[in-house]
Amino acid sequence: MNENNYLVIMAGGVGSRFWPYSRESHPKQFKDILGTGKTLLQQTVYRFKKIVPVKNIFIVTNKIYNNLVQEQLPELKDYQILLEPRMRNTAPCIVYACYKIRMKNPDARIVVTPSDHTISDDQEFKNIIKRSLEEVSGKDMFVTIGITPSRPETGYGYIQFIKSPGLFKPVKTFTEKPALDLAIKFIESGEFVWNAGIFIWNVAAIRKAVKKYLPDMDEVFEEAKSAFYSKSEQDAIDKAYSHCQNISIDYGIMEKAKNVYVALGSFGWSDLGSWNSLYDISEKDEEENVVDANALMYDSTKCIVKGPEDKLIVIEGLEGYLVAEYENAIIICKKDHEKQFRKYIKDVKNKKGQEYL
Repeated sequence: MNENNYLVIMAGGVGSRFWPYSRESHPKQFKDILGTGKTLLQQTVYRFKKIVPVKNIFIVTNKIYNNLVQEQLPELKDYQILLEPRMRNTAPCIVYACYKIRMKNPDARIVVTPSDHTISDDQEFKNIIKRSLEEVSGKDMFVTIGITPSRPETGYGYIQFIKSPGLFKPVKTFTEKPALDLAIKFIESGEFVWNAGIFIWNVAAIRKAVKKYLPDMDEVFEEAKSAFYSKSEQDAIDKAYSHCQNISIDYGIMEKAKNVYVALGSFGWSDLGSWNSLYDISEKDEEENVVDANALMYDSTKCIVKGPEDKLIVIEGLEGYLVAEYENAIIICKKDHEKQFRKYIKDVKNKKGQEYL
């Protein structure tokens, strides 16, 4: 195993599109959503253990989830758990982690991944990640993973690539969550793949790009780096984040850089970002329902139902609905209306109180 391989897992989100099962105090990445015996975060770490030494795995999460990470990943040391004082999108958390790794190993090559993906073909996934790590070694380039689309999905970002031989193809454009008619055109063109949000690079390349495209952020974390791996690190990071803009790594760097390549993959990927995505990958009954509850279904199709075993749920006449109960909340809505969840969460907070979130 290459000692220069590092992994950064982003695990700070609240998973609002999985409410009420995902809560601010215990988000989806810390839950065993698929019933495998491992949480999504634990599955992500396990997936990379044959590629990256455990000592080189870093988790970036919110301060309030520190105990959850420690409980679920007791093999990690304190220096491997990076605590954000507030959410600032993906650019600050990635820059923080990469700059901290750079201080320890200037030859590091890094995989950055979300904590909530599911992969059905682990071996194919590992092969692509290994080849990508080898490809970026010592080169001023970025690799992102693109998923061969199976449908015109409007909930994912898309990457347009220039057709060329070999695994790594030059990226032409990035598009965030297109309308259905545009997504259909993307699929028909054969030039677009889903953006998995997984990035591979070496520390010199990412530092160069941050300095060029996000100079204020570079300055902030360069100033903080003297505190890395010391007792004053958290105070330095709290101060740094107060000066960081809220920006994604896609918008801040990837869409601007000219040295971005995409590796195309087909390994049974899902970002598990919503109830609808859970429905897509779950086993269905004869009526195309996904039921994880003590339920009776009548004249209902294409629904997803989740609830406690000690309560009976009776459903009649629904098509394409989500019915979910967890703790003190119940939701009943069209399962593909995931864009509405931001409104639901906002209204719950403003009209009903934080205890329901």
